[in-house]
Order: sequence, then C-alpha cells, then structure tokens
Amino acid sequence: MKKALLIVSILFVAVISTACINNIAVQELNNKASEYMQKGDYESAMNRLQASLDLDNTMYETYYNLGVAAIGANKYDTAIEALENGIKIKPDYYDFYYSLGVAQIGYADDIYEKAEVEETADADTENGHINIKRDVAEVNKLSVVELKKSAIKNLKKYLDNTPNASERENVEEMIKQSEEFIEENSKKED
Repeated sequence: MKKALLIVSILFVAVISTACINNIAVQELNNKASEYMQKGDYESAMNRLQASLDLDNTMYETYYNLGVAAIGANKYDTAIEALENGIKIKPDYYDFYYSLGVAQIGYADDIYEKAEVEETADADTENGHINIKRDVAEVNKLSVVELKKSAIKNLKKYLDNTPNASERENVEEMIKQSEEFIEENSKKED
C-alpha cells in the first residue's frame, strides 16, 4: 500500500511540475510576443503566440493577442479565426468584438482591392478627367458585403457593451463607412 501511495505521489508531483513548467513557458512566449509586437514584428509575435496556444489553448488573452498581431501583419483570416476562438472561451471580453470587426473590415477591403475588376473609362471632357468604374466580381462582392455586415454587428456589440470606449467616434465612423459600402453595392444589384 505504501509503495502504491509513493508511486501516486511521485506521479502527482510530476504532473504538477509539468503544468508549472508549461505555465512558465506559456508566459515566456507571451512576453516575448509582446516585445515583438511593440517593435512591429507581427510575424514573430504570431509565431510565439501560436507556440503558446500549442502549449495551452485555454487562455483567451493569447487568442486576443494573436488576433491583434495578425491584424498588424494584415493576415485578416488568421486574425478572424483567433478572435472567434477567443470569443468561444470568453464571450464577455468585448475587445474581441472590436478587433474582430476591424479584422473583418480589413479582410473585406483586401478582397475588394485584390478582386479581378472590370474597368471602364468615361471621359469627362469638361473637366479633362477620366473616371474609372470598378465592377468587382459578383462572388467577391458578396463576400465583402457579408464581411462588412458581420463587422458592423461586432462593432455595435462592442459599443453597446463598452459605453465609455475612447475610440467610440472611430468605431462609429467604421460602421458608417461599412453601411455606406453595403448600401452602394446593394444599389448595383438592383
């Protein structure tokens, strides 16, 4: 009986030790990621944060930081995935919704800018200008509109739950611009 108790005790200590070492490694990776983010090296920060998540995928802060780093690196699909995973862990951390809205708008704008476009030129002979119209492929336009709608929803959720947000005016402007984009592109469909 004493031998079994000794073995169980040793295993328990080993498990606790491993957990402590894991927590130290996670904290070290997160601290290093923070340093990289402050320097603007978002790729290195993302690598550290992903390694941190590989060790412990229960920390919502790590998902948030990965989302922010991915936004900084213009990797919006990665940001969206990280932020959505973080929301699953801590849905009442409303900064997730702000960052998710920003990532969705960035991704939508990326799709729109990279889309194959058909350009037509109209000459404005009175002013000597040439106006170029861009028609985004239908599939891309639908993706962009859906991303903007989701962004509006997330940004509004952020504002509703963070009434004293310091960036309120900026967020309201992002919402307004997204709504205008949706309205403008809805008119094109009619």
